[in-house]
Amino acid sequence: MTDGTGEPARKLSVHQQAVLVQVLLAFPEQRVAVQYVPSAGDSCSYADDFLNIFKAVGWTVYDSAPVVGSLRPRSGLGIVVGEGYDVPAGAEALRDALRIYGVEVETVWDPTGCVGAGDFVLVVG
Repeated sequence: MTDGTGEPARKLSVHQQAVLVQVLLAFPEQRVAVQYVPSAGDSCSYADDFLNIFKAVGWTVYDSAPVVGSLRPRSGLGIVVGEGYDVPAGAEALRDALRIYGVEVETVWDPTGCVGAGDFVLVVG
């Protein structure tokens, strides 16, 4: 299966989703938004994988939407954090767990002030 650009479609396996749920359950009350780059073939469905995981662990989730502004990661996934704030522990755990599967996640700092302390945006490019 490809994403429309000839690249293999990105999809989290059931096992990967289960592992991410188990890891992220340790970080309750996280607030996260999910955004995707519409021109990146499979980004909307890949974003939905993460949206479902975040909802399964009980996080406050703002439904997936196209990326706004300049928050696009250079790589395929990015964690957007407000300028001057620490990366939330839940976002760090997500990034570390994805590295187990060879998935790199870039940290993007938002200078606009739209991402508050303790919050993050997962951007799927």
